Amino acid sequence: MSLSATDLTHLRRCVELAREGLEAGDEPFGSVLVDGSGEVRFADRNRVQDGDQTRHPEFDAAKWAALNLAPDERGACTVYTSGEHCAMCSAAHAWVGLGRIVYAVSTEQLVGWLRGWGVPAGPVNALSIGDVAPGLPVDGPAPELEQEVRELHRRLHGIPEGQ
Repeated sequence: MSLSATDLTHLRRCVELAREGLEAGDEPFGSVLVDGSGEVRFADRNRVQDGDQTRHPEFDAAKWAALNLAPDERGACTVYTSGEHCAMCSAAHAWVGLGRIVYAVSTEQLVGWLRGWGVPAGPVNALSIGDVAPGLPVDGPAPELEQEVRELHRRLHGIPEGQ
């Protein structure tokens, strides 16, 4: 499925949030939860700089939805994100019963960049959403946003320009 103009608008907001995170000294990830009527209900960025590696915006969106939305409302939501959900966030999304996920860049893209830059792998396997929660509807990546997101991650890891 190709991404709609609405999808790209929300993904651009996610990239803005990711940039805000990077500028605040955090990792560049942003996420927006949109309800079935198209209203943004939750938006945030990574907040892991203080050592709590569970402070991903996708995980926080799932927790927010569990506390604030009825199960049928959760299923009608779409979660937009600058980067494909990690295993933790994919599991939270599925357990809470949220609907569609749309991401700007995939786990495969991000892992490829990091490997190419010589950045060590993290402590958790980098799995696709489908490997963690195979029943979730997922769309992405958005080629229009790839270079912008890649640049944020290059800056995070202090990689010289042009690499």
